[in-house]
Amino acid sequence: MSTTTINAEEAAKTLSNHKNGKYLSFFLGTEEFAIPVSSVREIIGMQEVTHVPQTPVYVRGVLNLRGRVIPVIDMRRKCGLADIEYGPHACIVVVQVEVDSGWAPMGVVVDGVSEVVNITSTDVEDMPEFGGGESHAYLLGVAKLKGKVKILLDIDKLLSNREILSLSTAKR
Repeated sequence: MSTTTINAEEAAKTLSNHKNGKYLSFFLGTEEFAIPVSSVREIIGMQEVTHVPQTPVYVRGVLNLRGRVIPVIDMRRKCGLADIEYGPHACIVVVQVEVDSGWAPMGVVVDGVSEVVNITSTDVEDMPEFGGGESHAYLLGVAKLKGKVKILLDIDKLLSNREILSLSTAKR
């Protein structure tokens, strides 16, 4: 039985270490979220996005980024928040998402970028259970920094929807 306890402790430590590192934090409304900097390729201003018919409501469309067509996801919609008119700080964060065939670039629209923060395992608490099970598998935890809370997202899991991935790999 003690072997199981040690393995569980080691697994928890490994998961906790997985949450360590630098994160880009951004706003959706008044809430602050963060994704690993290692997933971020660049941050660009708002640009014209071409709508793609019959895609999920959170897919804004596609964008020609230096000759490469990438899907653009509205993070407000993806997270179930109401649409608002984009403010002056709204931008597109270009991320690399892991797919079966390697990596695919995608743009995510956010209300504004906040900062890059270094997060350690002591800053992070596991997400409380909301009864959502796998529907919240993309939530890594909650970081408590400077009296504020940042929700840590696993961008690969959040953007792993088949419809999105088919858009990102179709134009390769």
